[in-house]
Amino acid sequence: MERFIDVPGGRLFAVCDGTGPPIVLIHAAIADHRAWDAMVPGLVDAGFRVIRYDYRSFGRSTTDDVEFSDRTDLLAVLDAFGITRAALVGNSRGGQIAISCAIEFPDRVAAVVGVGSGLGGFEGELTPAEAALFEEGDRLEAAGAFDRAAMVELEMGVWVDGPGQPADRVDPAVREAARMMAWALYEPGRVMGRPTRLDPPANDRLSELRCPVLAVAGALDVSVMVQSARRLESAAVNARAVVWPDVAHMIGMEAPDRLNALIVEFLEPLRPWE
Repeated sequence: MERFIDVPGGRLFAVCDGTGPPIVLIHAAIADHRAWDAMVPGLVDAGFRVIRYDYRSFGRSTTDDVEFSDRTDLLAVLDAFGITRAALVGNSRGGQIAISCAIEFPDRVAAVVGVGSGLGGFEGELTPAEAALFEEGDRLEAAGAFDRAAMVELEMGVWVDGPGQPADRVDPAVREAARMMAWALYEPGRVMGRPTRLDPPANDRLSELRCPVLAVAGALDVSVMVQSARRLESAAVNARAVVWPDVAHMIGMEAPDRLNALIVEFLEPLRPWE
């Protein structure tokens, strides 16, 4: 089932499949809800109700130039589908949204799976090679004539291949799907809105994170993502980190069946939560 959900100053596109305890999948900031396509059938077959949505200005969702909270937008998605509590699975920025939402609205979140997840307020340390890649991104964004193709290719090198990894490391179909989603995000004139941050940030409030948390990271990802997973494991009450040696950032696209199996194993003892 597809639908649009009105939120103050914007509209969110969402998709729902299956029946059972609800899981909400929250995409990375180089993608949209389609990044989870390969995982949905397996989660539905495992007996879950799976909701995906595009956050503002991504995919088919839109926003005015307004301040907004990603956390309350997420609650709007839950409310639109009549969901009281959900497990949240978030990749990158999506993981940051999920963790912050679990802190701000603990009664609405049954569990969190962070996948190459960000953590609000956590800086970490980049390697010199990684720092150089981000500096190149800053240079491209500041250039007078923006090179959309160069920026998207840089994003693919960092987030799909993994820093320093060859461009043929992942399935070409996966890389092309990610490239097309990222290409759309750099469309000229796209209005992004102004997301507000959780204050104090999640990194300073991990003792408040009471639901079970699974932090999955890839050793081929930007090193801060592994550091973030370890930070969650060490500071949150009920958190565990899993680091896979052979994947990078877009784990749900790169290894969907393996990630599904881990998510199902993690969530099974929590049934039912709705």
